Amino acid sequence: MHNDTDTPEPPPDSDVATRIHRWVAILVALFMSIDLVVVLIEGQWLNAFLIATIFAIIVAPIILGERLPVQLPAEMQLVTLAFIFAALFLGEIRLYYDRLWWWDIALHTSSGLLLGILGFLLVYVLNESRNVDLHMRPRFVALFAFLFAVAVGALWEIFEFAMDSIFGMRMQKPMLGDDSGLTDTMWDLIVDTIGAFLISALGWWYMHRRVESFIEVWIQKFIAKNPRLFRS
Repeated sequence: MHNDTDTPEPPPDSDVATRIHRWVAILVALFMSIDLVVVLIEGQWLNAFLIATIFAIIVAPIILGERLPVQLPAEMQLVTLAFIFAALFLGEIRLYYDRLWWWDIALHTSSGLLLGILGFLLVYVLNESRNVDLHMRPRFVALFAFLFAVAVGALWEIFEFAMDSIFGMRMQKPMLGDDSGLTDTMWDLIVDTIGAFLISALGWWYMHRRVESFIEVWIQKFIAKNPRLFRS
């Protein structure tokens, strides 16, 4: 972790990453627009609503730009966009969770990785802010990131259970021989934990060895794009 006196100059946002994110967002938005027209013609109103919602989530950061209260580096936006598209559109709308047995496992492992990065980011925000006197050792930072990712994963499973129980949805995918969805929930939590552990261990190793990693590069870019969060 860096102190206020020795924080290095954060790297600038990559023009390549920005262009890639913009073009990927455009292609995804175009693909979803075509699909939205198709489901409207077929009268699939629920799917149309879900696609429109996912579409709004994806294009909002591009349209609003600097007006958003928090700015994310292009790399973070690209990874988040890919995850939302794969999890919500391909998974829920196009039923990849049913078509590919490994899709749910891959997405939950990825969510553990992403939430672990978010856990590191939260610690950095607190550590870099002069309003909060917090200086943690690498192993505690990694532990916080791990526990944060696992906790959010558990809350998501509670959310899925609530949606299935109250609204009759099918967010918990029953597995062979288990119509209750318990096996799916446990495997989701297991792969969430594995993803969180991997990113936490990687972050700890880089901090312990004092080697710059992509996690710290992304976080330094986040700090550079959101200076008001770190003012005294």
